[in-house]
Amino acid sequence: MPKMEYKLVRSARKTIAIQITPEGEVVVRAPRRCSKAAIDGFVREKDGWIQDHLRQVRIRLEEVKAQQESQPAWSEADYAKARRLAGTVLRQKAALYAGIMQVTFGTITVRDQKTRWGSCSAKGNLNFNWRLILAPEPVLDYVVIHELAHRKEMNHSERFWNLVETVMPDYRNQRRWLKDHGDRLMAR
Repeated sequence: MPKMEYKLVRSARKTIAIQITPEGEVVVRAPRRCSKAAIDGFVREKDGWIQDHLRQVRIRLEEVKAQQESQPAWSEADYAKARRLAGTVLRQKAALYAGIMQVTFGTITVRDQKTRWGSCSAKGNLNFNWRLILAPEPVLDYVVIHELAHRKEMNHSERFWNLVETVMPDYRNQRRWLKDHGDRLMAR
């Protein structure tokens, strides 16, 4: 079996994790002190999972390409209008849900990100992808709630997901929508 090509990212984490980016890149995240042999072994062990996900990415990319070819191109004015609208809506949603969840946040930045829908910094600053404005409203709400939940739990623990579920009982449906359709929005 040929050796799997991957990008290695070392950090203060405790476990090895594999991520397949929307572009089909295999990213392995590993603890700083983890040996290369252990990382390679983990990647070999997960080869079936990796190949399945790479196939799914290829299928999605083909669908996105076909869809792009059938859609009219956006002008710079279209993009600018969508970004402004996204900023307005995301700020309103963050204020609404922060009140419901009884959390605070710092600044909100709306960006053109290729792989993330949102993030929350340790200081409470929120970043959102402008393309969320193209998603169904419950999906946009889910991302806002998800990031605000990090104001109480800076992790993805059971307590974190329970908090998200308290505010949005059907969050799994929105999460699934993003997984199934998010690549189409990223391709805009």
